[in-house]
Amino acid sequence: MKARAFWLSASALACAWSGAAAAQDTTSAGTQDARKAGDQASAENGEIIVTAQRRNENLMTTATSASVISGETLANKGVNTVDALQFATPSVVVNNFGQGNDFNVRGIGKAEHNTQTTTGVITYRDGVPTFPGYVQGEPYYDINNIQVLRGPQGTIVGQNATGGAVFVNTNDPVIGGGVHGYVQGNYGNYNDAGAQGAINLPVGDTFAIRAALYGERRDGFYHITGPGGAAYTGNNGALREAAGRLSLLWKPSDNFSLLSKTDIAYMDFGAYAASPYWQSFKTLPNGSANPAYADLFHLSANAPMAARDKFVRSMLKLEYDTDGGTKFRSISSIQAANIIYRTDLDGTSSDFANPITGLPMADTTFNDNVSERQISQEFDIISPDHQRFTWLVGAFGLWNTYLFLKPYDNFVIDLAYPFNLAAAQYKLQGRNPERSLAVFGQLGFNVTDTLKLELGGRYTGSRSTNHVDVLQYGLYIRDDQSTKSDNFSYKASLGWQASSNQYLYGFVATGFRPGGLNVPVGLGLPAPFEPEKVTSFETGWKANWADGHLQTTVDGFYNDYKNFQVTIGYPTFPTFGIELNVPHSTRTYGFEAEAELRAGGFGFDAGINVLHSELGEFFATDPRVASFLPCDPLTGPVSATCIALKGRTQTYAPNFTFNVGASYQFALGNGDTLTPRANYGHVGAQWATLFENSDLGDRIEGRNVVNAQIEWRHGTWAVTGYATNLTNQHYPGSLNSGLYFAGPPRQYGIKVLKTF
Repeated sequence: MKARAFWLSASALACAWSGAAAAQDTTSAGTQDARKAGDQASAENGEIIVTAQRRNENLMTTATSASVISGETLANKGVNTVDALQFATPSVVVNNFGQGNDFNVRGIGKAEHNTQTTTGVITYRDGVPTFPGYVQGEPYYDINNIQVLRGPQGTIVGQNATGGAVFVNTNDPVIGGGVHGYVQGNYGNYNDAGAQGAINLPVGDTFAIRAALYGERRDGFYHITGPGGAAYTGNNGALREAAGRLSLLWKPSDNFSLLSKTDIAYMDFGAYAASPYWQSFKTLPNGSANPAYADLFHLSANAPMAARDKFVRSMLKLEYDTDGGTKFRSISSIQAANIIYRTDLDGTSSDFANPITGLPMADTTFNDNVSERQISQEFDIISPDHQRFTWLVGAFGLWNTYLFLKPYDNFVIDLAYPFNLAAAQYKLQGRNPERSLAVFGQLGFNVTDTLKLELGGRYTGSRSTNHVDVLQYGLYIRDDQSTKSDNFSYKASLGWQASSNQYLYGFVATGFRPGGLNVPVGLGLPAPFEPEKVTSFETGWKANWADGHLQTTVDGFYNDYKNFQVTIGYPTFPTFGIELNVPHSTRTYGFEAEAELRAGGFGFDAGINVLHSELGEFFATDPRVASFLPCDPLTGPVSATCIALKGRTQTYAPNFTFNVGASYQFALGNGDTLTPRANYGHVGAQWATLFENSDLGDRIEGRNVVNAQIEWRHGTWAVTGYATNLTNQHYPGSLNSGLYFAGPPRQYGIKVLKTF
């Protein structure tokens, strides 16, 4: 039970291979530093080494589907936040609805806009799990690489990885690498000014420090008016960000190393402005013109808005290699964050009527001030690589607590703003502690020189508890509930090196998302929901062609989900939202294909995903539609409001995603180069709810984003003109509580990089 869950339920009451899987010919400062460090994921003799599975593995001969995107490639493709990642790699969809991000891989991840639904794609930063779904606006700077693993990762990563896992790795300090680093500044439209930089400082023969800084300020994208067209005095989404990272590496011997990283960030997004879904309709469902039509970036509001995240994260990694090559590894983290969110929940200045229903808009607001704390610890013992028999054993623990701060005024849904009526307010205070403990192991055996079998398993025990006081429109509710989830996940894979350039693999893997607690809203305390489990089958083919200049991958997958977690109307009182499990199997299946070509100064990459998803048999009432008819999830019966959802598409699971990029480096003489680049990403149309009601804004149309750059490089200097969303497509990125949250518009500018 976390913040957005309350928002969703109570507001109902009111109404990338992607061009990075091969070595780059040119390097940015971050990439140069990473190659000096010689770890994480870097090019070694044309190979990409992936480390997300706790050991160094060649991506092209590993039985997993993954993309490794270097820091340089991220910059070249205009990817500086998690939102933009979806346009640089196939099968990834990121829907930003303000304070949270729904990260989906192959249609699975975060499919409902609330927080009692746990994430199915977990994000790691420098080897430690981050907050699950929130505080995700952290900028990408001084990045070594991002590794996107597709499909369930229940053995090594654990729970909350039924769709996949994302590993963001920043640059490590370099011992013996001298003083080096980079400085970059940029300026663009919307008065966007930013700077970042990093410096590596060796301290003797065994110690090095790396410090990185980032800052950005930008005017808001939105034009907001108040009641009757009056000036709006609140924030229109102006950005103010500052972040820093201090990394320490101590290696007193060849056998032992200590790596510490501390990140701190202050991210003021100004406002998560959003407009009612019907505002985007040029034509109403009855065929008439919409008198209230307006662009996504033109909206009205009569309540103040705020959006600010701040956090600190520290990790400590200790590694000891025995003389025989066995590695003992410990990685710990402690994280703390605070989130402030305030919004005009009806998305209007309240002098508007809903043109579809003809009813006046309710005057509702939402605000919260929530803190989160997380501690994690992992221990690994890893056998030497490149032996006929390899093994890995480990243990993991995570403790996370959401703190809904006292007094009650730090979490309020107000249905009668600005009158401050207790009978029209939903308030809460308290805490939600969660715990996850696991042990895991993996065995690898080379049956022959070209055939490898791997077996892995993980046992996880999770617990979630509520200790919360609620004031629901003047009625006191005490919530002291607890739920537990236990699971054993496994993976069995077989990889065959058919030739030096052809690799085939297949595997079966399982994963799970733990169960959880429904919010204390409505009548009494709803029952907890059960864990969600997936069994996945995948086969793939990876190949090198033309002496390694062309690399391709093709894979197919089939996922069978049991107890799929969804949010619907409460079966006996559908005005309220509730989380429950689909009683029958939900299936997703499809295929992916990727290719990258490097020939001289020419570079080309492409990726495609084709996906089909279908829900198992169950029945539900749309909580947005008034109804007092019974609707049992197992039996129905079908009525005007009790809908049979069998075969419906999973939410935020487009049937088709595609990305393509090209660049060419022109030699100008004296070592100077000129490199134009262009990248195109397509994310197909999606359904925002299981009810697929276009009249209520559920249809999220496809998005097509073109990014372009032209870079002039002279020695250690590089000047780049850039544009993102070049065609200036205005598209809704997500739907939440009847509001559309827009994707970013066209941005362009110039950046200057100096390496040293």
